[in-house]
Amino acid sequence: MDSFQLLMEGFATALTPINLLYALVGVTLGTLVGVLPGIGPAMTVALLLPITFTVPPASAFIMFAGIYYGGMYGGSTTSILLNTPGESSSMITALEGNKMARRGRAAQALATAAIGSFVAGTIATGLLVVAAPAVVDFAISFGPEDYFALAVLAFTAVSSVLSRSMIRGLASLGLGLVIGLIGIDEQTGQARLTFGILQLLDGIDVVIVAVGLFALGEALYVASRLRHASPEVVPVGAAWMGRADWGRSWKPWLRGTAFGFPFGALPGGGAEIPTFLSYATEKKLAKGVAKEEYGKGAIEGVAGPEAANNASAAGTLVPLLTLGLPTSATAAILLAAFQQYGLQPGPQLFNHNPALVWGMIASLFIGNAMLLVLNLPLAPLWARVLRIPRPYLYAGIVLFAALGVYALNASPVDLVVLFVLGLLGYAMRRFGLPIAPAVIGMILGPMAEKQLRRALAISAGDVSALVASPIAAVLLTLAALALLTPLFRRLWARRHPEAAVVHAGSHNEE
Repeated sequence: MDSFQLLMEGFATALTPINLLYALVGVTLGTLVGVLPGIGPAMTVALLLPITFTVPPASAFIMFAGIYYGGMYGGSTTSILLNTPGESSSMITALEGNKMARRGRAAQALATAAIGSFVAGTIATGLLVVAAPAVVDFAISFGPEDYFALAVLAFTAVSSVLSRSMIRGLASLGLGLVIGLIGIDEQTGQARLTFGILQLLDGIDVVIVAVGLFALGEALYVASRLRHASPEVVPVGAAWMGRADWGRSWKPWLRGTAFGFPFGALPGGGAEIPTFLSYATEKKLAKGVAKEEYGKGAIEGVAGPEAANNASAAGTLVPLLTLGLPTSATAAILLAAFQQYGLQPGPQLFNHNPALVWGMIASLFIGNAMLLVLNLPLAPLWARVLRIPRPYLYAGIVLFAALGVYALNASPVDLVVLFVLGLLGYAMRRFGLPIAPAVIGMILGPMAEKQLRRALAISAGDVSALVASPIAAVLLTLAALALLTPLFRRLWARRHPEAAVVHAGSHNEE
């Protein structure tokens, strides 16, 4: 059966009244929580994970898809109206978007962000439909050594790309791997790192780790630096664009999509690089009025990066669904959601649960349309949400995080673990350790251990079997390059200090 037929079956699943309702709830909740300052898509999905336990898997993932895209949309509102990006990939949107808002063009900035997100999300989801089956066909040939190499590549790529310092990234990864070891060893039956606590024998639930490190850790960190004054929100009417704005936006939307999707699909590619590339490209291509407006609020500087950001979100789903490989913090939380239902993303997911996978992909098209309808007329409402006092906001986050986690097993031990992980998340932010490598290490660590043991068992302990497969050899080589590239750059900068100074100066001028 070809992809088009499977997609049509996915639409049949996604267009049932109950699943349409879940999609609407997902995009509304995602936008509502994503609009709030300092709360990105990863934290949005983590915070809302516990509320889907009583929902059937297909409906739950349709809802998660809506939350994911809604969180991405909501981040642009915060960036434009408050100059407060919810995540690093929204920084560029804030750069020009907030300046547009302060010039009285907040409505146009919000409109180009919303429409650009819709265009990029729709095109990128179409590319996901084409790319996913091809990757699945390739991944079916993977052996245990290939999956182990893939996990190593994910560890190194995420640790080096999602952190300012590789040492801090690897330290965060190490913490996640240790958390993943807690519980009973499946092969030997030995208890590991449980400290005699019976409730830890099954390990720590991925939902508790996600909510603790992301939601609770962020709430504690913000509370420690809280300003009691309500943020100053730029007034805005209904989002709209004039003819000239359309003429200046449509090409950046397409170029941003072309940047975003491939980078999102790469291990460690993320959304930061394509948004920066999109902004730099639009700035170089700008002529006339657009060139004069750069740095003062150019609409191209919002349209391109926002399209790249949302296209990378769809690109992230390619390795997640086909290989079980999360390439961003939000993808790691979505992987936790799959594991919550006893599902493991990868080639077998497409064979064993086609209705779920294709229903989720189809719901991305539907959710995109819903988000456009929600964001254009409701821009003034989202602006009012930003006026919620932060003490109430973060107190609510702590309360809902605790209620959601307690609802998992009705266990006080889960609450203690949640608050311990919340304090760990706060400490990691305080000392500059990224959160994403820890979550990815916790989720992929047990899988990597299992595949490593399986590969060594098959080869009777011969370590060379780990590089005998061409796929494994290529993946491990890429992992080594991800680790060594920053080191080579530093050594080159020490030997050529004058070139490094010139390079830094050119960046400052930009």
